[in-house]
Amino acid sequence: MKVFRAHMLICGGTGCHASGSLEVKKALIAELDKRKIAEEIKVVETGCNGFCAMGPIMVVYPEGVMYTLVKPSDIPELVEEHLIKGRVLERLLYREPSTELVIPNMQEIPFFAHQELRVLRNRGLIDPEKIDEYIARDGYQGMAKALTEMTPEQIVKEVIDSGLRGRGGAGFPTGLKWKFAASSPGDVKYVICNADEGDPGAFMDRSVLEADPHAVLEGMVIAAKAIGSHQGYIYCRAEYPLAIHRLNVAIAQAKEYGLLGKDILGSGFDFDLEIYQGAGAFVCGEETALMTSIEGKRGMPRPRPPFPAVAGLWQKPSILNNVETFANVPQIILRGAEWFASIGTERSKGTKVFALTGDVNNVGLVEVPMGTTLGTIVFDIGGGIPKGKKFKAAQLGGPSGGCIPVQHLNVPIDYENVTELGAIMGSGGLIVMNEDTCAVDMARFFMEFCQDESCGKCTPCREGTKRMLEILNNITQGKGKEGDIELLEELAKIIKDASLCGLGQTAPNPVLSTIRYFRQEYEEHIREHKCRAAVCTALFKSPCQHTCPIGMDIPSYIALIRADRLEDAYKVLLKTSPFPSVCGRVCDHKCQSKCRRGKLDEPVAIKYLKRFITDYADRPPVSPAPITRKEKIAVIGAGPAGLTAAQDLTKRGYKVTVFEELPEPGGMLRWAIPSYRLPREVLRREIDAIRALGVEIKCNTKVGRDISFDELNANYDYIYIATGAHKSQKMNVEGENLTGVFGSVEFLRDFNLNEEAWVKGKKNLGKKVVVIGGGNSAIDSARVALRLGAEVTILYRRERQDMPAAPEEIKAAEEEGVKIEFLVAPIKIIGQEGKVSAIVCQKMSLGDFDASGRRRPIPIKGSEYTLPVDAVIAAIGQSPDVSFIPKESGISINRWDCVDLVKGSKSRTHNARVYAGGDVVTGPDTVIGAIAAGHQAANEIDSAIRLANGEPPYEEPPEEKIDIPLIIDEETKETPQAKMPELHGAERILGFAEVELGFTKEEAYKEACRCLRCDAEI
Repeated sequence: MKVFRAHMLICGGTGCHASGSLEVKKALIAELDKRKIAEEIKVVETGCNGFCAMGPIMVVYPEGVMYTLVKPSDIPELVEEHLIKGRVLERLLYREPSTELVIPNMQEIPFFAHQELRVLRNRGLIDPEKIDEYIARDGYQGMAKALTEMTPEQIVKEVIDSGLRGRGGAGFPTGLKWKFAASSPGDVKYVICNADEGDPGAFMDRSVLEADPHAVLEGMVIAAKAIGSHQGYIYCRAEYPLAIHRLNVAIAQAKEYGLLGKDILGSGFDFDLEIYQGAGAFVCGEETALMTSIEGKRGMPRPRPPFPAVAGLWQKPSILNNVETFANVPQIILRGAEWFASIGTERSKGTKVFALTGDVNNVGLVEVPMGTTLGTIVFDIGGGIPKGKKFKAAQLGGPSGGCIPVQHLNVPIDYENVTELGAIMGSGGLIVMNEDTCAVDMARFFMEFCQDESCGKCTPCREGTKRMLEILNNITQGKGKEGDIELLEELAKIIKDASLCGLGQTAPNPVLSTIRYFRQEYEEHIREHKCRAAVCTALFKSPCQHTCPIGMDIPSYIALIRADRLEDAYKVLLKTSPFPSVCGRVCDHKCQSKCRRGKLDEPVAIKYLKRFITDYADRPPVSPAPITRKEKIAVIGAGPAGLTAAQDLTKRGYKVTVFEELPEPGGMLRWAIPSYRLPREVLRREIDAIRALGVEIKCNTKVGRDISFDELNANYDYIYIATGAHKSQKMNVEGENLTGVFGSVEFLRDFNLNEEAWVKGKKNLGKKVVVIGGGNSAIDSARVALRLGAEVTILYRRERQDMPAAPEEIKAAEEEGVKIEFLVAPIKIIGQEGKVSAIVCQKMSLGDFDASGRRRPIPIKGSEYTLPVDAVIAAIGQSPDVSFIPKESGISINRWDCVDLVKGSKSRTHNARVYAGGDVVTGPDTVIGAIAAGHQAANEIDSAIRLANGEPPYEEPPEEKIDIPLIIDEETKETPQAKMPELHGAERILGFAEVELGFTKEEAYKEACRCLRCDAEI
């Protein structure tokens, strides 16, 4: 046998063919000839490698180095480096998405390392069109054993004992099906392989047929011996030309070798096979419809009983299994039932192949033991969600399946668990969905597919799916009404119970599972005309505006920037926000996460453009609003929620007084966010505009100290509580009451109250400071401590991608010199003479997933270590201080110290005259969330007053008409988002000057031109 110094295996699956692997192969052969080393190197075109996202793929042996995304133009360099110079070509190696770690060896790549290959044992290793390579990998040995050493009864028993269940649907025991067919009388019986695979996003069977067709042929021969069949059919859709080609080659080779046809291996057993090409009807995946199609009739299901094992194809006893099921059989016979059953769960044995697709980094073919958790498949093998998005759910089982949401990432995937969660295993299509997926639209998509594919034979499926689709269409188009959800549930039950075949019986599953787990999204579509994923376009003007909690008209102000009409742009901002300049600096810009420009290159810099307007244009003058109402309203708390509500109510004619505990209004904006992020004068100007409107703000007036809650209740008609969440949560570790241990909120407030004393050193933290936590409060505390001259380390118990802080803030902190240690948690604080001197930490490993989709940190025993420190700042969370609210007030406080609201209201408490909003209700949230809460509260308070007085609802005064220009570029060129100019890192830490400098006019214009104007109606 000829020996080669290297084997270069090129993936020849359909996916890699589509991305150019045939051209890569041609270029490689030509380059080897050119360099006169073709006799030394073996080039093999294999079947599907499985890692479809990285194709074209080339694996070089004996090293096992895998090159990804290979292009023909890469070949000269690859041959030069790897084959001539003996060096790995690093730029073509796989990089782990989350860490950018380069991994040369294929088996060390997590996508492969976490898999258990049985069905796919030959993938990427053999040429599927060469039977000798299959035989060299123990091919046809299981068949030889079955034909020469085992009786049919022994074969059936072995398969039953293995626990193999059908891999194409509900998981019926394979051996039991064979037993029924074997015991059915008749000389003519049929073995049928279902390779139809009609699920959107599924490609398991296609890949197995392309990579290892002989495994399926071998399994079918064994099945034929078990039931006494001499004729088989492979039903494969015509859309799989490569699979059909390789099957035809495999059948011809098997016949040539005496492994198929008459007297196989001299055993006296005959079995022949034909390929029947289907036209692609989804219903033909149902076994009786498939058999009807082979018979030359229209593919429609038949009533059962009789079952196919008794009267199947041409009314003869027949068994039908899918590709993966048959591919398992040879190894079961060769290695034994006990070997197969050694992995998996109690009732679901062996492995399962999944086609992992959708919003996941590593799209491809995955084989794992039954019982592997969904989280392992999606995150360890799949590499997580691209672009830092959050996992929402996974659709399992195709159109007949259901979704498994984030809270069930730890569930072991097997037949029983999947069914309990409202899905089915199906053939193994697993579609990952991120936060940008609308649950209602997803259910509508699959219902449209099922309705379109319904054969129409039975009324429940034909008419029921049509009616369900009509309701779902109405909901996604803003025409939904109360009762629609209940009607969908009722129709789903009838269709499941009364449909003739599996297609109809399972068609409602995606609807039922999305209602089960995402009912609130259905309700938002119906009641609020809101699609939180910004997918259902009939419900909104543009995704960014729809996602903004206050509905700011983003496309309009960006268009006005482009037209150089900044005064008008400022007016657009003020329609929905009293704090546009603040939000242009510290908003969490949820709108940008839904910007459609991000699908092309990067989102538009919406936040920075908003700031640009307020930097370059004068704020429109404010006139005092006349008091036209007799009702007086008290607002407790002068943060963004309280001030927004006060502004809105004042505009409606009410006398509003705001009570603020601290010396200046602004809440967390003033007392928690450092001035290098939000300059004091910027905030002061926006609050002055609210004062100019007529809002009275009483500072240094704490409710419960300077004025009682009962006094407010007596002197004001309505009260709005908007006190925020100004209390740091305790770490609950020994020593946290020592001097030198601060809560982050308390530290930032004290710094902002006594900035001069801190800056001049009259107050100090010491030389070494540790900050505990990963949110914006932790980052702010760390950067302030750094500017005060300390050496700062942040300890965070999870990984970087899990930090709640804004990525740009984390990056800025590191640029300034803050050190961040991940997977570390404090367990004890040590003190000397009552003051902190050290902190004892423990390293963490990551365990299973919590309800948010993040891995839980687990302490590593024996990993404790001590850091000498002068101060510790705890920033692990915040809670409201509601101690000023009397117990007899009728206001309900929950276990998180947040105010409870009455059902159906977004701001009314259980006391009809008291409303609440912002962080005091939700816990720590965002600035824009607080502004939205203020708007909502003002509207509800005003509505309640008018309703009590028998008055008609408030009507907004006519707005000034602002003409919005419409300019849409004919061509859109890929252009990255403009970067915010900043102070240099070394300059920043010298003081508290604003770090972000703002766009110039030229930068803002160019960035505004990147807007795709999704709001345009043409």
